[in-house]
Order: sequence, then C-alpha cells, then structure tokens
Amino acid sequence: ATLSDLYKGKVAKLALTRTVLCKKCDGKGGKSVKTCTTCHGSGTRFVTRQMGPMVQRFQTACTDCKGQGKIIEPSDRCTTCSGKGTVDEREVLEVHIDKGMTHGQRITFGGKGDEGPDIIPGDVVFIVDQQPHEQFERKGDDLYMTAKIDLLTALAGGSFTIKHLDNDYLKVLIIPGEIITPGSVKVIEGKGMPSYRHHNFGNLYITFEIEFPAANSIDQETLAKLETILPPRPPLDLPANANFEEAVLSDADPAKVGSSRAHDEDEMETDGDGPGVQCASQ
Repeated sequence: ATLSDLYKGKVAKLALTRTVLCKKCDGKGGKSVKTCTTCHGSGTRFVTRQMGPMVQRFQTACTDCKGQGKIIEPSDRCTTCSGKGTVDEREVLEVHIDKGMTHGQRITFGGKGDEGPDIIPGDVVFIVDQQPHEQFERKGDDLYMTAKIDLLTALAGGSFTIKHLDNDYLKVLIIPGEIITPGSVKVIEGKGMPSYRHHNFGNLYITFEIEFPAANSIDQETLAKLETILPPRPPLDLPANANFEEAVLSDADPAKVGSSRAHDEDEMETDGDGPGVQCASQ
C-alpha cells in the first residue's frame, strides 16, 4: 500500500483462488462411497521391504484408493469434481485498509483458507506492505520531510507550499524575523499520520535546505547594500605578527576531486606491510 492509502484509507479488491467443497456432492465425491478395505480409510499403508539382511518398513500412500481412504465406482463419481470432493473457486475479497495502518500489520479473513473433507478451513491473512514515498518519511504517527526555500524567504519571511498525502496543499507561513538556517527543523502539529482506529494525528517535521543565489547573479550595487543590512563580518582569526599569503578560490573540477579521493583510498589500502608490498633482500 502507498503511504497515501494508509493516510486516507482504501478498499482494495483482491482475487483469491482457493479449494472448496463440491456443492453438487457436498464434498463426498459421488453417490456411493465405500471405505477402502486395504487401508481401512486411512489413505496410507505400511510397506515392508527386504534389503539384504535388513528389513525396511515405511509408510506410503495407499495405491488402491490413491490416498483418499475411500473408493468410488466410476459410474458413481461426481461429474463436477471427478470424485475428489473439492473444486477450485475464484473469489474476490474486499480488503479494508484503514487509516493509520502500519507496515507489517495483518488483515485476517477467518475461514477463507482451503476446504476439504474433514478439514477445518484456515484463515487468509494479508500483510500491509508500506511503499516508500518520494517526499515523506513515516516514523510512527509522525511524518518527516525536507523543504528547500530561497534565501530571501529564509531571512525575511514568506511562504511555501506542501502537497500533502490527501492531495490537498498546505500553505506554510514563515514569519518575518524568524530566520531559517540550513538544517533547522520546524514542526507543524497535527499534520502527520492518523493513528490507527483513534485517528488522532501526529506531527509533520520539516528539515530546511536554503537555496542560495547562483554565482555572479548579484551585482556590486546590491552587494554594497547587503553590507549595510546584514550583520558585520566576524574578525579574522589571524595573529597580529603572523606571516600570511592571500589565496583566491576557484571552482574545482569534479572529475579531479573524485580521482584524488580514489587515489587516497588506494594509498590507504596498500599502506604498511599488507597485500601488494614486497620486500627484496640481496
């Protein structure tokens, strides 16, 4: 079931093929049914086999009644079940997935197992398999998600939307002055999953990612205005008499960064006296 199904509830129709008693002969297999005289109705018999000096005795299906324990003359056999007493029947079950059901929870249909002569039918059990969701992660009755907002909204407030599991939207307000920092977690109470049967709602926890402007997208005039608006830069952690050299950052080549990491890992694996190190003496 999808997380949306477990949030809203759903009725699923599932086809089931099971063995049931033949209604035409009431599971007897025919008109005139006689108990097998060879196995006395047990369907099995013991066979003794001589193996050199040893004697082996084992149980096997009765060949006269083919393990049925009864014998029906061909003319008396039920034409519907061919004397077996059972037929295969296809049935459609309505599986009610209630709101708030959890992964691994069982839905049981009593007495819907296979039927047979002198057999009490068992139950059919469906197990809820919760599928992963692309946006929400479920923990108990709470939901967790990550939201990405722009830098202006994070600093000056604004709003963003969330499409919930019932396809309705939440318009989430960020109050001006409530600065959202990268990795901060906020909660919207009562917007998680419904609890099973009671339908009390858990909470929705949101972890924020901040989308910064693209490189070189802010002109010098705007940068100068930011100098007067934003808090001042912290002082440099540099001793007064320290020798230093100015360095300029540039964009790194991702291919070279990956190659460098792989090279470092190879050096770590071959370091020391492990495999790949050979010593030669003269």
